[in-house]
Amino acid sequence: MKLTIDRDVFLENLNIVSRGLPSKTSMPSLYGIKMDVTSQNMFLTTSNMDISIEVMIEDKSLNIEEPGKCLINGKFFIDIIRKVNSKKVILQLLDDNQLYIKVDRGEYKLRVMNYEDYPSIDFVTLENPLSLETSLIKSIIRETGFATAKSEKRPIFTGVNFKLVNNELTCVGTDSYRLAQKKINLNDSYNDFNIVIPSKSLDELLKIIDNNDETINVYFESNKVLFKYNNVMFQTRLIDGQFPDTQRVIPTSYLATLKFNKDDLVQAIERVSIVSPHDTEKNRELTYSTVKLNISKNQNIEISTSNSQVGDAKEEVIANEIDAAEEFQIGFNSEYMLDALRSFTDYEIIIELSGNVKPFVVKGTNTTNLLQIILPVNL
Repeated sequence: MKLTIDRDVFLENLNIVSRGLPSKTSMPSLYGIKMDVTSQNMFLTTSNMDISIEVMIEDKSLNIEEPGKCLINGKFFIDIIRKVNSKKVILQLLDDNQLYIKVDRGEYKLRVMNYEDYPSIDFVTLENPLSLETSLIKSIIRETGFATAKSEKRPIFTGVNFKLVNNELTCVGTDSYRLAQKKINLNDSYNDFNIVIPSKSLDELLKIIDNNDETINVYFESNKVLFKYNNVMFQTRLIDGQFPDTQRVIPTSYLATLKFNKDDLVQAIERVSIVSPHDTEKNRELTYSTVKLNISKNQNIEISTSNSQVGDAKEEVIANEIDAAEEFQIGFNSEYMLDALRSFTDYEIIIELSGNVKPFVVKGTNTTNLLQIILPVNL
């Protein structure tokens, strides 16, 4: 194997496949990057058994003198390419099982790993993929992924549920204390499906996708899903299990409806939560600050908190619109509320309250396909 390639092009692709390298594994071969060089292209593959990534390099700067293949330690190899100052990189596989790396004023030799030890990775490319714009995929991940569970105690809640029925795609993330839901009507016809994709995998996919408005093809199998984007194939396992029916937790009637300037409400909650008490609820690996929203008889709205060790805080918040027949008081996790509010790009948001201890809804005035639901905190 012998080739020359532009260093920046090579590093860009190495950074992509680095997302598939494991931080810890019982299979030493997975610490490697698998390189397969044909007479025309170069393929780089990594996997941590949860996600697998393959990039195909066919850049005009790629000059292949001899095809070949090798498995090289990913961390050391990427660190070398990242730190060298060179326009071109020359790679050559030597007879003594070393990879020779030549740059402007430097030479490096890395011992290669046993290529045959690397597990076989089958990238699925079935017919009739689901085609989505990159901007849509990114918005789904950003607007739903944050609501998934961080603890592995209930694995099904660590992923985002993608469900397609009658050409309506519903994406839901929840940790059972909050819920984020986005709905998209698709123009083309696809077979219905109901899968759960690990949120961690979606976060890695998000880091790979550029801001360009291009298309991602999505291929499904019973236990994995493949995202094909430009020269990148990103495959992840699916989470086993039945995702709960979340539609039944969405309130259908409301006692109060409030409309706020989003930024004003965000800033008020941020200020008040500085002194709010941080509580730890049983069976939860999370501390959070509790903030209270109060609607008075004269329909003044107040955000407040009380901390016996620090002090108290309250602010009056002016609603753009208010529809409340009676006094109302509800407590909420300030971090959950801020996450929900920041998921919207709207100038105004709507909060719909169904009861003091019932889930409440956060919506955008213009974003009709996204809603956030938060379970209140008992005061």
